Amino acid sequence: MMKYNNPVLVSDYSDPDVIRYNDNYYMISSSFNHFPGVPVLKSINLVNWKEIGYVFDKLPFEKFNKVCHGEGAWAPSIRYNDGKFYAFIPFPDEGIYVSECTDIEKGDWSEPWPILEGKGFEDPCPLWLDDKCYVVIGFVKSRIGFNSKLAVFEITKDCKKRLTDYKFIYDGHNTQPTIEGPKFYYINDYIYILAPAGSVKTGWQTALRSKNVYGPYEEKIILMQNDSKTNGPHQGALIDLPDGNYAFMHFQDKGVYGRIIHLEPVTWSDGWPLIGRVNDLTLAGTPVDENDYLIDKISTYSLQSSDYFKKNKLSYMWQTPAYLKNEWYKLDNGLILNCVYNLESMNSLNLCPNLFLTKINSFSFNVSVKIKLNLINDNDEAGLCFMGKEYAFISVKRINGKNYILLNEGSFNNVDNIIEKYEYDSDNVVFNMYFSYPGVYQFGINNKKLKNKFIGYPGRWIGGKYGLFARGNLNSNGYAKFNDFKVVNKDGK
Repeated sequence: MMKYNNPVLVSDYSDPDVIRYNDNYYMISSSFNHFPGVPVLKSINLVNWKEIGYVFDKLPFEKFNKVCHGEGAWAPSIRYNDGKFYAFIPFPDEGIYVSECTDIEKGDWSEPWPILEGKGFEDPCPLWLDDKCYVVIGFVKSRIGFNSKLAVFEITKDCKKRLTDYKFIYDGHNTQPTIEGPKFYYINDYIYILAPAGSVKTGWQTALRSKNVYGPYEEKIILMQNDSKTNGPHQGALIDLPDGNYAFMHFQDKGVYGRIIHLEPVTWSDGWPLIGRVNDLTLAGTPVDENDYLIDKISTYSLQSSDYFKKNKLSYMWQTPAYLKNEWYKLDNGLILNCVYNLESMNSLNLCPNLFLTKINSFSFNVSVKIKLNLINDNDEAGLCFMGKEYAFISVKRINGKNYILLNEGSFNNVDNIIEKYEYDSDNVVFNMYFSYPGVYQFGINNKKLKNKFIGYPGRWIGGKYGLFARGNLNSNGYAKFNDFKVVNKDGK
């Protein structure tokens, strides 16, 4: 029997939800303010995954033309019912939205529509039961004034219309503080809600069960860190397997690496799904470091981390922190980024909407990218960045008619600071980044390391991301062509 090691994905797929459809498994996760939004992944064995698309490119919200750190699509859920896949997506300032598709492989997702509008609603999940459809939700204290409660409302079976106001069904203040991320299931005549509590970094996974959607609910903690090294193991998906067993996928907050994904076995005891290693059938399980494959299939699926830009559309590895605009780029045997003007980001790269960013996919790795420069006007600039609440980037910038190498650092809500600056007289450059566990990185030029080292920081609710950019003054016609974006996994943990 093959064995796998946790985490199965060293990548920031926060708040994962997973379903089985026939012999395939599909995962969606939060995307916050990055676009395209709500990534869709596929697996045949729950260990090896690949991205197959996104639920949406744009939303009916004008504000995401700008960078809105930490806003956008929070913990979504995915379900299949009556020939359609449904994604229930919360936006903490706008409400609960739904998108549907008939062919998840083609990704024919509809434009999301609202099912519950207003501030402060999060983490929706539907359940079709007895010819009705119910939705369970949590609450965002910063928007609505409270949390640690769950509520349910009823909608039409086609998810087009809400039929009732929400009704509180559970209060976790006394025993399950900060309960959130609820997922609805119906198993063996019980309605289950699996939900994390106790906060992201130090919390646990709780199960609630009842014979009635509106309760009352019994409760049991089913997964805790215990003696493992996996902190805060919670917020995930209970997955039915073809052999009648179950699996559970959840995240672990790993700082700059984001919310990375673990796979756990499930043991049922007295009607409760105990997750992970179970030493006592009356107590919560413990996250496993390794385990036998729960689905005994070999797979070549993997997450893309390098890109040679040979296709006629962007690969799924790239996202931008605001709506992607066609005038920012084109693909022509390379990625051509135009020196786009954006007033807010001239002095603070974290506000730049046209960053082309990708997720970390391994604990230690090296990055290199070849750049052909066509910087024409003063302030035309192109480079390689690592982005988080504190960040750094290396670039070539046109200043007083000459090109200069700049090494910069910055942080949210502050003006960027130049650390190094010197003239550079070539129109070709290779930028490098060397990233080592537990999150220290440095840049390089033409495959030679620079001396300055930086600590990698996560962003707002997300892990650190890295990628490419070009920017300039209003009406600039400068650009840079990026080739051979190569990432080598060093497995340095």
